[in-house]
Amino acid sequence: MISRIRGMNDILPPDSILWNRIEAAFRRTVARYGFYEVKTPILEETALFTRSIGDATEIVEKEMYTFEDKGGHSLTLRPEGTASMVRAYIENPETDGDSIARWFYFGPMYRYERPQKGRYREFYQFGAEAFGVAAPEQDAEMMAMAVHFLNEIGIKDVTLKINSLGDNSDRQAYKEKLLEHLRGRESELCEDCKRRMTTNPLRVLDCKQENCIAVAAGAPLIIDSLGPEAGAHFEKVKHTLDGLGIKYVVDPHIVRGLDYYNRSAFEFITENLGAQKAVGGGGRYDALVEQLGGPSTPAVGFAMGVERLIALLKDQGAQSLPSLDFFVIPMGEAAQEYSMKLGARLRSEGLSGEIDCSGRRLKNLFKRAERIGARYTIIIGDQELAEGAANVKNMESKEQQRIALDDIGRSTLK
Repeated sequence: MISRIRGMNDILPPDSILWNRIEAAFRRTVARYGFYEVKTPILEETALFTRSIGDATEIVEKEMYTFEDKGGHSLTLRPEGTASMVRAYIENPETDGDSIARWFYFGPMYRYERPQKGRYREFYQFGAEAFGVAAPEQDAEMMAMAVHFLNEIGIKDVTLKINSLGDNSDRQAYKEKLLEHLRGRESELCEDCKRRMTTNPLRVLDCKQENCIAVAAGAPLIIDSLGPEAGAHFEKVKHTLDGLGIKYVVDPHIVRGLDYYNRSAFEFITENLGAQKAVGGGGRYDALVEQLGGPSTPAVGFAMGVERLIALLKDQGAQSLPSLDFFVIPMGEAAQEYSMKLGARLRSEGLSGEIDCSGRRLKNLFKRAERIGARYTIIIGDQELAEGAANVKNMESKEQQRIALDDIGRSTLK
């Protein structure tokens, strides 16, 4: 038997039903904020990710699915969405010359890492990116939109944590302070973090090794090294969130996992996913468009993982199956033929349901009606056809009544 690749999953009911609920809610939310969908290729040139994410990141060093095609080109299955969106923004400029673009995406990403709860090698992310606006209100709006979405699908016990990574000059000054701290405790760091000290010391703060977490806990805080402009930007972000009634926690240890962020950084944290605490996150990346060959363009965005949201919804006891309006149980060949026509009529009225074609025992069919969430069962046999009426059972109240076949419809199945 051929099995699926480790870390890559079949999405089956009931998870696929929760999946569709999440996707529909996200699409409704971003539409209300004026964002439009962009679909980018799953495969990109490897250089796109090494230049944007950073050579010293865990993703580029260990996790990317990279290979050479038959033409000798180095290609990579996209490990995240923002770099591809930036490439698309540069390569497909707005026809009316407007540098402002409000885009969203939804699709699979790939990273070679140890599969665990909420983390897989093929995983799905959705996110939004706003290009062309440097104002802190744009940062706050992105966070508010993400909160709006989480409320829309009923996610509970998630905390918005925010921080500022400052501007480039702020980070350079902070790196010196951080390195001074790290050198004093270098022997306690893992081998990866010892190497990161020379490539990008901020990455040490994002390490998940216990010893490194302890070292990072005593490190100086980047928020204490903000210059006047970055500091004023962060204060305005907080002020705007306060005005919108968005609850948040300032967490000076949030640095995000990718190198391209500056100023605002934020994450949505839960304690209900084991080691994987982040449901999603994002921040501002004002230099990335220019870094990848485009014009100087401020930008801010966020992304969330579908599988982690599904796990949270299931932990919260979310009802996976939708409520169907009807389940028709035909008993006999003539009843089967009539039931198919009845189902077509009910569906044309906007109702949803299933017609049984299996001919199984009545007891088993009632169990199926309960399992698929049918609100009504409609039993039709030879006697019902002769009398022109069917037994219709309300599956919640268990009340059963006789209804004329021609009267069964939206007005009676309510």
